[in-house]
Amino acid sequence: MQLIDIGVNLGHESFDHDLDAVLARARAAGVAQMVVTGASRAGSPKALELAQAHPGFLYATAGVHPHHAVEVTDECLAELRALHAHPQVVAVGECGLDYFRDFAPRPAQRRAFERQLELAAESGKPLFLHQRDAHADFMGVMKEFEGRIGPAVVHCFTGTREELFDYLDADYHIGITGWLCDERRGLHLREIVKNIPADRLMVETDAPYLLPRSVRPMPSHRRNEPVYLRHIVEELARDRGETPERTAAASTATARAFFGLSEPA
Repeated sequence: MQLIDIGVNLGHESFDHDLDAVLARARAAGVAQMVVTGASRAGSPKALELAQAHPGFLYATAGVHPHHAVEVTDECLAELRALHAHPQVVAVGECGLDYFRDFAPRPAQRRAFERQLELAAESGKPLFLHQRDAHADFMGVMKEFEGRIGPAVVHCFTGTREELFDYLDADYHIGITGWLCDERRGLHLREIVKNIPADRLMVETDAPYLLPRSVRPMPSHRRNEPVYLRHIVEELARDRGETPERTAAASTATARAFFGLSEPA
């Protein structure tokens, strides 16, 4: 079983002391490749550094999460544009809107989102998107760029059935995380993930966040890591009524096509 984790925050400080062991555990669990999320002005260059240090195994995105929208200045955009020129950077983002926490003013979020969509239109690279409690505005901004941007994946999908079908109607891809395994918040996902076409479905851990709550034994440190991607795929396969091997093969093929990844040697 070969897996691709399309969203993992390996630049997070919690991985600083044991990154090599984390990567080794991931490989042993069948994770063949990973896309390291760049979500801030400082984090995006770090994601590229990790990808360059592990060619063919790690890749990167470069963008600014809506929590950090105030970072998106002209200078920041120039830095992101330079990062997008690297072949190891396979997507623009993480970018989007987050009205759940409102860590940045909403007008600043929308402007930062629009400016990063402009970068995606320039580069032609896929989009790695974030949306939480901002669906109407998110879809409105995306519609303004219809026909100018390439493929897009809504990372860490946690939304409603209606939101899912809006994304599928817009031809977006969907990233599923261990949120699926949360009996408090993720039960609705178990009912709707079967509606995602295989060629639009990808999987991710969003580590170190969102440790699947159904993992047993539950690790004492509570840190998520890519080794648990296999568990997510097994749960997802059960909810879709298919074998884990089929879910793994389809999501891996979809991720390779979406991000333009070569098969590892």
